[in-house]
Amino acid sequence: MGIYDREYYRREGPGFLASFSSQGRVCKYLILANAIVFILQILSPPDPKDPLALGFFTDAFVLKPAEVLHGQIWRLLSYAFLHDYTTWSHIVFNMLFLWWFGHEIEEMYGPREFLAFYLVSAILGGVAFCAWAMLFKEANASCLGASGAVTAVMVLFACHYPTRVIYLWMLLPIPIWLFVGFQVAQDLFLFVGSIKGQVHTTTAVSVHLGGALFGYVYYKRNWRVLDMLPSLRNWQRDRKARSRFRAKKGRALRWPWPRLPSAATWTNSWKPSSMPCCKKFRSTAKRALPKVSGKSFCAPVRFTKNADHDFV
Repeated sequence: MGIYDREYYRREGPGFLASFSSQGRVCKYLILANAIVFILQILSPPDPKDPLALGFFTDAFVLKPAEVLHGQIWRLLSYAFLHDYTTWSHIVFNMLFLWWFGHEIEEMYGPREFLAFYLVSAILGGVAFCAWAMLFKEANASCLGASGAVTAVMVLFACHYPTRVIYLWMLLPIPIWLFVGFQVAQDLFLFVGSIKGQVHTTTAVSVHLGGALFGYVYYKRNWRVLDMLPSLRNWQRDRKARSRFRAKKGRALRWPWPRLPSAATWTNSWKPSSMPCCKKFRSTAKRALPKVSGKSFCAPVRFTKNADHDFV
């Protein structure tokens, strides 16, 4: 038998495929959700007579600042699961970047915190787009895509691993901070140019910048989204506790302590000093305190027959 056949040299734990399948579960669910929504968009094409139509499914969830102002606030999040179904590059690159940068961030922060971070990034990106549209009187503009949330994930990854090297187009080695910094700088250039009227772009760069800003502040301030949100479970538990201890009108407050046994089970000659726990306490007290008139430390307790006690 070789040395590597011995028990303490055997490798325990999941294999390569099993460990891969357990990584980035939230990222996989998000990618699956985007893929399903993309198929639904394809199955609900727009009316060919209306060149501006997006299809009834896409039109119901795309981000439109004018509709948000009329109360359709779900669009601030639902737009992040929609993509341009006329081309495959929009959804493919967004989902690739989400997986490349997101699964390690998920392992670092945990699935629940990562999901909360992703969704809040998408919402803040939508808020940034609505603010831009209202400021520059573009209320009829529309926006879709997961780029804002994905940009927040990329910025957070670059803050944690700035010197990690990736290969652009599998040829050119480039550090993460330079790659992400170039993307943000490009969006900032397009944003400023569009404000001045010098550049025209169909990309919602305000969503990218909103997500990038949140990702950077999230890292610098060491925020946790779940710590900011109230816990529904704790709220329900506190509510039940308050209702349990609330005194009812005309009745005394009853503590949730177990009721004492009936008086018929006790005799008048019962003494707590006969209990083992009381004996131990009595011996400890005798060593710590002087005897008082030679009397026992634990006095006998008497219960009246058919007594019923409520603790207030």
